[in-house]
Amino acid sequence: MSDGPLAFITGASSGIGQALAERYAQAGCRLALVARRTQEIERWAAGAGLETGRWAVYGADVADIGSIVAAGHACIAAQGVPDVVIANAGISIGMDSAERDDLDVMARTYAVNAVGVAATFHPFVQPMARRGSGRLVGISSVAGIRGLPGHGAYCSSKAAVISYCESLRGELRSSGVRVVTICPGYVATPLTARNRYGMPFLLQPHEFAARAFRAIESGASYRVIPWQMGLVAKLLRAMPNAIFDRVMTGRPRKRREHE
Repeated sequence: MSDGPLAFITGASSGIGQALAERYAQAGCRLALVARRTQEIERWAAGAGLETGRWAVYGADVADIGSIVAAGHACIAAQGVPDVVIANAGISIGMDSAERDDLDVMARTYAVNAVGVAATFHPFVQPMARRGSGRLVGISSVAGIRGLPGHGAYCSSKAAVISYCESLRGELRSSGVRVVTICPGYVATPLTARNRYGMPFLLQPHEFAARAFRAIESGASYRVIPWQMGLVAKLLRAMPNAIFDRVMTGRPRKRREHE
């Protein structure tokens, strides 16, 4: 492989992950791209004109701990220890706790969105700490800041990412490894395309990727993108429960799996 910083990105076959891969490639980074749909990544990389030898694709399912851990070790063996690891893969499905099948949806959402982040980081924590440098980036969501009706699985899984990254940041504080939490607002991706409610301050994936890249490279530990959604989230977090519940009454819910 060629020289240059290495970025390991999960969920790289579409949406935010693909946009981040493109932004890191523009910055001269080598890429380790991870997804279940490896052929889609390969087609995109070829179509984007990425230089041969500066990228590699690893097939993995972040919901399968053994699978994503194996992909991490394969990356280290083939390309070296990354300079930045972005745990981006995620799913977003509505749920109703009264429906038995939706408990399985919640378990799967947690496996991908929460446990999958820790499993993505796992192979790199000790090698980065030994080297004394590196960035572990967890992609959470503004939805993790306050629970929304019908979004119980997604909101709580993203809240878990925020708390997990905060815990890990404290653990690695003296190691030289930085832990970064990025909370996107609404980004126009396949994940949000089926939403049946308004999405204020909607960003295109390349716009989000540019802002996330700057935040990660600046050394920030936590960033809401766009900043306007950070302000909205703070206002919602400060809102008394009685008022918040009233505001949320009647709000369209996220589509359930078979809707």
